[in-house]
Amino acid sequence: MGAAGDMGAAREVVAPADARAEHADARIGAQRILVVTLDTLAERMAGPAIRAWEISTALAAEQHRVRLVTFGACERPGVGFDTAHITVGDFRAEVDGADVVIIQGFVMQTFAWLQQCPQVLVLDLYDPFHLESLEVERYKPVEERNASLANALRELSAQTARGDLFMCASEKQRDLWLGHLGVAGRINPDTYDADPSLRSLLTVVPFGTAATPPQRQAPAIKGVVPGIGTDDKVVLWGGGVYNWFDPVTVLRAVDRVRERVPEVRLYFLGMKHPNPDVPEMAMATRTRRLADELGLTGTHVFFNEDWVPYERRADYLLDADIGVSAHFEHIETAFSFRTRILDYLWADLPIVCSAGDTFGDLVAAEGLGATVPTEGVDALADALELLLLDDDAHAAARANVARVAERYTWPVVLEPLLAFCRAPRRARDADRLRGPEFGTLPWYTRARLDALAVLHYLREGGPRAVVGKIRWRMAKRRGR
Repeated sequence: MGAAGDMGAAREVVAPADARAEHADARIGAQRILVVTLDTLAERMAGPAIRAWEISTALAAEQHRVRLVTFGACERPGVGFDTAHITVGDFRAEVDGADVVIIQGFVMQTFAWLQQCPQVLVLDLYDPFHLESLEVERYKPVEERNASLANALRELSAQTARGDLFMCASEKQRDLWLGHLGVAGRINPDTYDADPSLRSLLTVVPFGTAATPPQRQAPAIKGVVPGIGTDDKVVLWGGGVYNWFDPVTVLRAVDRVRERVPEVRLYFLGMKHPNPDVPEMAMATRTRRLADELGLTGTHVFFNEDWVPYERRADYLLDADIGVSAHFEHIETAFSFRTRILDYLWADLPIVCSAGDTFGDLVAAEGLGATVPTEGVDALADALELLLLDDDAHAAARANVARVAERYTWPVVLEPLLAFCRAPRRARDADRLRGPEFGTLPWYTRARLDALAVLHYLREGGPRAVVGKIRWRMAKRRGR
């Protein structure tokens, strides 16, 4: 997060002359910034939308002219910035009206012209969606799984081929994305000579929390949810139940804890994703079934079927005694950044979580609660009992959480992006990236993109689809 100085030291690579003339006045002060997401902007928002919203809020506070757009539903007006639903046909005009475009998700491969646009492009890689797809699609036929992964890799190839600044969520993630940038040819003499650390190309911008403490509007769990009393001890599972998480181990641990702590209550904050395009996952079904089998549903385990409104999540967090998160040991875990744990930090909640990811290391190093082995039912039960029964241990963890939480407020974590947007510039190797349809990219990057495209069309439509695509591309080139 010390990227601001690195960025200032890098030599500026400017856009073409006509673009410089058009935007010369904007470069001096406020920028026209377009933030792009695919997620729903509404009262209830998932992680990608929350991140885009907070980025827009912080940039608007610096007097930039910010417009947050989504290809999904848009039901929430911005505060200090504009929000809008857009269509594919609208997108080019939106980009043309901006100096800086911040993109998350599957956008770059859909709009090939982004490779040649003069705008400064910031690519948000906080979510390693190619690794996530391995779990999201895990129970689908192998052909669908391969197609989904190929699609993710095509998107990453398009992103790494063009971005002027890349953001990730942790230092461990940064190692992953440096590998991708290396394969894409973006670690080259131009970018290296500008900044040997490469932080002016790839910087760490974690997910964040609000700078102001949570404020209770009204009770949300204790004394409100039938079966949960005002004096019960609530263990909160913040966020959704996805295939890469392990709520099963948490259920079994709570089943043991209730023998010594009969007032324990496990509350799942949101079973239904706010984006209607995201279906309920197999793990959610398995979790409900096991809770029923153990006789926990409605007595010691409770499910909030909807998604908590973003502005009311504080009420739920402040009604909890412990925040819990558990996952399996696999590749997604290694590079994940559990955004739900940030809410625990915000609310000063002691944390019990699985070891093996970025936050597991943080919890262990800073004494924020307890980390336990993956699928370790006994260890998880012991950790929950300790923090529920030992007031001193609970208070010590809570104090440590409050101390560490200051590092993760949005104004702090977004500083590298804010510094960049005060003086945005094209990447040092921008000249070598310019050209029609990736035409000036290194040959190995073009070959990789072509190979992935062939694989996709073979799986989608067989050899005939590949031949058709080749003919289309040749005809397009002849028509130029």
